[in-house]
Amino acid sequence: MSFLNILTIFVLAIFVGWEVITKVPPILHTPLMSGSNAVSGITIIGALVATASGLDTLTVILGSAALAFATINVVGGFLVTNRMLQKFKKGGEK
Repeated sequence: MSFLNILTIFVLAIFVGWEVITKVPPILHTPLMSGSNAVSGITIIGALVATASGLDTLTVILGSAALAFATINVVGGFLVTNRMLQKFKKGGEK
């Protein structure tokens, strides 16, 4: 695939993602973030494969950036989910 095709897919994915997320009601954001951790986990695996392939310098740079952003997303998702679950625990539980 040419760089232009890949860039087009990337831009369309950004647009579709933005449109989907902005249509979600605020009350569903935390469960949605919790569920998106699985998708980010798949992104981490894809980023590792892209980075490890080392076919091109651009591939390694973009793979590393994707790895960093997906890792931040997974960690943040787990922290938010944990905080949400702490609010539902009874007073005596830890």
